[in-house]
Amino acid sequence: MTAAKPVPARFTQALVSTAGHCKIACGFCLRPDRAPGYLEIPTYTRTLSRLKEAGVEGVCLTGGEPAHHPQLRDLIRLAHQFGLAVSVVTSARAEADVAGLARIGHLLANLTVSADSAGAMRLGRTTRSVKTALATLQAVPAPAKVLHLTYWDVSDTEARAVYTALRDVEVEVQLSPVMLDTAAQANAGLSLDAYVQRQRDDTEHLAHYFALSPRFRKHLTALHALLFQPESRVCRSDLLYVSANGCLRRCPYGTTGVSVQAPRSVIHDYLAAPPGDQVTPDCAAICRAAR
Repeated sequence: MTAAKPVPARFTQALVSTAGHCKIACGFCLRPDRAPGYLEIPTYTRTLSRLKEAGVEGVCLTGGEPAHHPQLRDLIRLAHQFGLAVSVVTSARAEADVAGLARIGHLLANLTVSADSAGAMRLGRTTRSVKTALATLQAVPAPAKVLHLTYWDVSDTEARAVYTALRDVEVEVQLSPVMLDTAAQANAGLSLDAYVQRQRDDTEHLAHYFALSPRFRKHLTALHALLFQPESRVCRSDLLYVSANGCLRRCPYGTTGVSVQAPRSVIHDYLAAPPGDQVTPDCAAICRAAR
């Protein structure tokens, strides 16, 4: 048997979808692939083996909703057996889901809980408030905790209230504006100019209370530039993505991929080949949000 060629260690992290569906179903969800069913253990085990060979150091279990996976503890422990750190991104609020996460929180390197501003909750028809996100974070004994706030139509009053709620809590705060495609902008009665201005106003309200890093502001500037004038720029992310059915891609929005069931040589060639997918606002937003 010929050993597989080593893959250049360009990929350090991987998003792994634990399910092709989510009961929460946010109206502004960025997920590019949706289907019934959960990530199966044999597929996941093979995925971990291939990711390890590709130089990946950690996996992030993501949506659907990881807390709904009936074998979540097994997913985490299997990753540990491959020497991979594990983080989880969740919207869990139900008592049973939060209790399940609490039992495995000590196995995680990081727990991120998603929350929405009041305007984002109205727009996406969600109930993921900051208050309930904090309750989940406080119930799960993870060593590092992040509250990821998706924001839309934020007033100065709400920004101050969010800051006050988080001021004395030991959690990292990540911010992401709601991303709307052209059809969603039209449904909201917004021109592209008005949509981008709404994002800018919301961001400045939050900036009165949260220290926004130069990297975050650069990210927003790049997103807005892509919205006004899409450019031909190849995605060079070091973040891989694996769908719940075992399709390995360079990006959740990637147009090409390879099954983790494929021979090692095929996977090696796919990962070693020059990237070809173009950067879009959606993929740029989900890539940044995953970090």
